[in-house]
Amino acid sequence: MPIFDYKLVRPLLHRLDPERAHGLAITALKWGLAGRDRMPDDPILGCRLWGLDFPNPIGLAAGFDKGAEVPDALLSVGFGFIEAGTVTPRAQPGNPKPRLFRLKADQAAINRLGFNSDGLEPYAKRLLQRWGKGGIVGANVGKNKETEDAAADFATGTARVAGSCDYIVTNISSPNTEGLRALQGRRQLEKLLERVLGARNRVMPGNPPPLLVKVAPDLTPAEMQDIVEVVLAAPVEGLIIGNTTLDRPASLKSPDRGEEGGLSGLPLMKKSTECLAEFYRLTEGRLPLIGCGGVASGRDAYAKIRAGASLVQLYTALIYHGPGLVRDIKRELAECLRADGFEDIASAVGADHR
Repeated sequence: MPIFDYKLVRPLLHRLDPERAHGLAITALKWGLAGRDRMPDDPILGCRLWGLDFPNPIGLAAGFDKGAEVPDALLSVGFGFIEAGTVTPRAQPGNPKPRLFRLKADQAAINRLGFNSDGLEPYAKRLLQRWGKGGIVGANVGKNKETEDAAADFATGTARVAGSCDYIVTNISSPNTEGLRALQGRRQLEKLLERVLGARNRVMPGNPPPLLVKVAPDLTPAEMQDIVEVVLAAPVEGLIIGNTTLDRPASLKSPDRGEEGGLSGLPLMKKSTECLAEFYRLTEGRLPLIGCGGVASGRDAYAKIRAGASLVQLYTALIYHGPGLVRDIKRELAECLRADGFEDIASAVGADHR
């Protein structure tokens, strides 16, 4: 079944509460109703990181498949990799509803979900059940709202998923869990990573999955410098930049633009890409970066890659364009690479810094 025409169902979905529409999307994926992209990826899009062969650099960001319910269905629509989560050790409902808002005029969204999660056990069991099927799936790990010892939650989650995923993300970037972003501070991050890496290495001493840290786009230059020094010393294998922003650009037009929570989508593209470029400069290209925030086209993905991203993630744009967007992004990205004379993704990474 080819990828279905999202334009036919978008008006109906957008009449529903956003969370209910999201639930229907997960159900459709479970039943195979989203279709399948049967076109092979253009060879120019292939890339290799952490010993993993990515068929293309376009991934789905955490937040869509929180419970690791449909990673294989999502891979089938053309993503090069899927990041499931964020998962917390214990189940929690998240923040009170309503907590997810479409900003249609801005091609954006605001959420204050607060790590709603079914908990670690069902999530980890689903990952283990699909392990070995092929396709790259990462696990995004967070903390419970009421946990005072944040490192304990991150260590628990990391240890539980280490044997059934391709990479692990320590997510300290959400603005919707009180105190979470404070873990981006130098001392807090040093202590956190010591425990998380220790937990991972105890469970998988021989060949542990790479550990990445997901950081916010709302960091100061000094905070970025501290993070780089800590993650290089730890060491971890990569950074994801970034999550949603607390900023509210004056250009926002939608009625819900004043809602509390993190803003994602097109208005985040410029800010998150500038943050990505600064991290690439600070790391001097020594650490793989995943660019996330505002990607809605192949040119957006290409801009992230030129700024320093080895891989790119998206989510919010799917709300407005549907699963066919993945195929369109890949086609346009390949065109951009060839137009500028690049032979592959790796040769274009950080091109704007040369």
